[in-house]
Amino acid sequence: MTTITTVQDLETLYGEVGEASIAKETDRVVPVYRAFIEASPFAALATRGPEGLDCSPRGDGPGFIRVQDEKTLLLPDRRGNNRIDSLRNIVRDPQVALLFLIPGIGETLRVNGRADISVDPALLDSFVVDGKAPKTVLVIHVEAVYFQCSRAIVRADLWNPDKRVSRKAVPSPGEMLAALSENRIGGESYDKALPERVKTTLY
Repeated sequence: MTTITTVQDLETLYGEVGEASIAKETDRVVPVYRAFIEASPFAALATRGPEGLDCSPRGDGPGFIRVQDEKTLLLPDRRGNNRIDSLRNIVRDPQVALLFLIPGIGETLRVNGRADISVDPALLDSFVVDGKAPKTVLVIHVEAVYFQCSRAIVRADLWNPDKRVSRKAVPSPGEMLAALSENRIGGESYDKALPERVKTTLY
């Protein structure tokens, strides 16, 4: 197998970076990028730590990641599975990356920066939903922001409603858990209880 092992070889293979690809990057949240973040109900959060990398889905109503100012984003950590993989990583390595998506829009937005984990009571209270505050809020110090073109979304035909996959076409959470736990947990009863459990523990 032939592999590329140097940056020079990569740059020779791919050629020069287009002017637009350079011009779109900023070190702050400019108004046009703020509008994108405030319209987005979903982002993927990437972190890294001594054990390796983590990429975690984050979602809520549009604008759930708050733009505090042009150099600061605030991300409430809502209820989840308590693995806290992302938070463990941030405690030891503050570097983070976000990828914002908006249903129906081909472009995505990327943010790189460093994060602190805040437990400031006033900040937590500012994110209360249904009477419940997050346990922590990520304070993300922005270092780079740029949009990504739509090619990946177009190739995937991601937002095409006719391409939605049936629940029966992929293993359910209960089926996956049963397979991985030798049927100790998971299964049909898990799947039946899951929708109500998600609903009652959303926040």
